[in-house]
Amino acid sequence: MAKDLLRQTRDYFKAQGIPEIDASILLEHLLTCRRSELQLKVLRMTNEEVNELDRDLRRLVLRRQNGEPVQYITGTAPFRYLEYQVGPGVLIPRPETESLVALVLAEIQEHPPTQKLSVIDLGSGSGCVAISLASESADLSVTAVENSADALSWLQKNVATLAPQVRIVEASVVTACKGELFDVVVSNPPYVPNAQELPVEVRKEPAVALFGGDAQGMATPALFISAATRLLKPGGFFAMEHDQAQGAAVANLLGFEYEEIKLVNDLTGRPRFTVAKKR
Repeated sequence: MAKDLLRQTRDYFKAQGIPEIDASILLEHLLTCRRSELQLKVLRMTNEEVNELDRDLRRLVLRRQNGEPVQYITGTAPFRYLEYQVGPGVLIPRPETESLVALVLAEIQEHPPTQKLSVIDLGSGSGCVAISLASESADLSVTAVENSADALSWLQKNVATLAPQVRIVEASVVTACKGELFDVVVSNPPYVPNAQELPVEVRKEPAVALFGGDAQGMATPALFISAATRLLKPGGFFAMEHDQAQGAAVANLLGFEYEEIKLVNDLTGRPRFTVAKKR
């Protein structure tokens, strides 16, 4: 029966243009088990329990069909080695952003610190970048900045359960941490061009965390770069995610304040990150 439920749901999602993997994710969520355990778990259920599972699955399938992201339905999203709590009001962590974390960790490994480095994550959202850095390197003191009240609640939940050592600052990047300087500034700011059409499930995520504020999607990243310049120590490391068409614009905004400006591809070969050092 588990196999039938999974197959039927996968086939239905395929016909609807929904990723087939979402069928497995929903069934695993309902049964609170791993994919390899699905069939055995259902075999141990009574007919009544299986029928109830079928009804519950149909309700979740309808929500997914109506465009709700599967991560909002299950309430969790994987990122690197951890699972994050997510829901309406916060951007869902993306696999490509894992490379942003890797860039910072690689810089630290290339230049091992003599003392704990200070890192600030601007526009932290769910906290996936800040928490990953804090949990994967003992050499970092991490601050997460978030201005959205909706996203902040998710950030607080994730920090509390995954990395209580992360400091949370509720503030705009324009005013956050005045008078402080950091060794590393990392950010995945809103950068989608305002007129760009997004898939229906992405449109369920907060627009403020997606759109960059103008036709090129660069107004908000420009604010984040200005904040990074204010917050970075001389010689400090800067790493930002952006749209694949924005590399030149980001480099132009970094201007004479930075050196060693480098555009980095994601795992699919798209130029999605810029790293640099402050002069």
